[in-house]
Amino acid sequence: MAKNNNFVFIALSIVAWIIFVGLCVEAGGLVVNFVFALYKPEFVQNLYQKLDLSEMYSISKWAFFSMYSFILVIAILKAYLFYVVSMLVTTLDLSKPFNSFVSKQITQISYFTLSIGLLSYLAQQTAENLQNRGYEIDHLNQFWVDSQAFILMAAIVYVIATIFKKGLEIQNENDLTV
Repeated sequence: MAKNNNFVFIALSIVAWIIFVGLCVEAGGLVVNFVFALYKPEFVQNLYQKLDLSEMYSISKWAFFSMYSFILVIAILKAYLFYVVSMLVTTLDLSKPFNSFVSKQITQISYFTLSIGLLSYLAQQTAENLQNRGYEIDHLNQFWVDSQAFILMAAIVYVIATIFKKGLEIQNENDLTV
């Protein structure tokens, strides 16, 4: 059984690092798109995801910067979330899983997940408001379509973090009494 758990955690570690690298590439591509959108808007159609908001920029700079800010912050938070997950899975000791590092990491994961969910929801509402004002934002919905899932996941991970925190307290009590 221990060999099976070790294999699963190695596989989870590899998957987490692959997702982290993919999210870093996505965030980097979006940053490059943002810079090109400001300085060379004619090249944006050839860049990552062809995210061209030049029409929005010409109509309202506020709308452009607010939507792109949401996109960039959410992408960077997702990348950092998977960095924390990767570090957790890589350094987790299955023989003694209840330690302060694991408890802090799981709590941090819940906070970042909640932040992503709330920002995604706020971006979604802002995008709907802009769409009601006549802006074309259908291609932006891919960046915050899963806001409710992140909020629900944050609640579940927070419960797990609380259980780990209590497990750590019980483990420390047992170490003191022995």
